[in-house]
Amino acid sequence: MSFTLLSLFVPTFFLVSITPGMCMTLALSLGISIGVRRSLYMMWGELIGVSLVATAAALGVATLMLTYPDVFALLKLGGGAYLCWIGYQMFYSRGKLVLTESEQEQTEHSRSQLALNGFLTAVANPKGWAFFVTLLPPFIDSELPMAPQLSMLIAIILLLEFICLLIYANGGKLLRQLLMKRDNVRLMNRIAGSLMIAVGVWLAFGK
Repeated sequence: MSFTLLSLFVPTFFLVSITPGMCMTLALSLGISIGVRRSLYMMWGELIGVSLVATAAALGVATLMLTYPDVFALLKLGGGAYLCWIGYQMFYSRGKLVLTESEQEQTEHSRSQLALNGFLTAVANPKGWAFFVTLLPPFIDSELPMAPQLSMLIAIILLLEFICLLIYANGGKLLRQLLMKRDNVRLMNRIAGSLMIAVGVWLAFGK
């Protein structure tokens, strides 16, 4: 890939990643409820999902999947309902992804659950597929070997996505610290839970 093409690719995908969306809202919610370090497990799952979607888009699989929206409908509804349930538990200070007023139980939450949250949000987002189908192919040179180009582009995409997730999670962490100083753990859980429910509804019914 030429330097000129790369100089266009990086800002394009950074703007796509930094734009508020499902994954960034999820990072913000977890930054509030459990902090940045523990949110990394969600980010790993999300990045795996993004790499899968980007690879499928480059190989043309995404076009086939977008032709059959019923596949997405089931995945979206199931993933959305799952995230809404977690958000409900967070809102009412139940489960493992919340802070209680007497102790910090967030250290006991499931790492695999967080990774699954991120993976589902990335893979079940039809807008993510559409973005990659539209934006990724123009940056691939058909006269050069596919594998090296695709590997480099996906590595850049994942780096940009990770940076943006960290930005949002740190924003949530700042809000978390502010609320903790004011001893308002219940409000913090409700904000985080509401954001999680919003992601679930967005995932289930967004187009």
